[in-house]
Amino acid sequence: MIGQGDSAPVMTITASDGGVTKLGAPGQPLVLYFYPKDDTSGCTREAQDFTALAPEFAKAGARIVGVSRDPMKKHDKFIAKYDLAVPLASDEDGTISDAFGTWIQKSMYGRKYMGMERATFLIGKDGRVVREWRKVKVPGHAEEVLAAVRGLA
Repeated sequence: MIGQGDSAPVMTITASDGGVTKLGAPGQPLVLYFYPKDDTSGCTREAQDFTALAPEFAKAGARIVGVSRDPMKKHDKFIAKYDLAVPLASDEDGTISDAFGTWIQKSMYGRKYMGMERATFLIGKDGRVVREWRKVKVPGHAEEVLAAVRGLA
């Protein structure tokens, strides 16, 4: 499990906008947020919040990428349906979420299952995790992450 102060894994992700990011050396601050599933209420709200603040993140020199285990085809529909400005990456094989420790055991109505933890990582341009947020609550989260990005300057 990767945490604050650790180096991000040496892997490359390709997002829905065609952008390729090297997690271990992104070259600019990177907000990597993990979310459970496209087109669900909390995940939609989170993507919309990051979209609304995308110009501010860009002004601060940061890139945002959302990650779930949904396939790219589903991401494309999700982006189109809600006019999202935040690129999404597919982690169908679980490589990224396993590296960050965000694929966890969950419980609902007494049933245990594996699922994506809602978590966000702020990775510095040098590839080190500057800040992590686990068990994220969506309201106000994008603003809190933006404040942390602005604090890097």
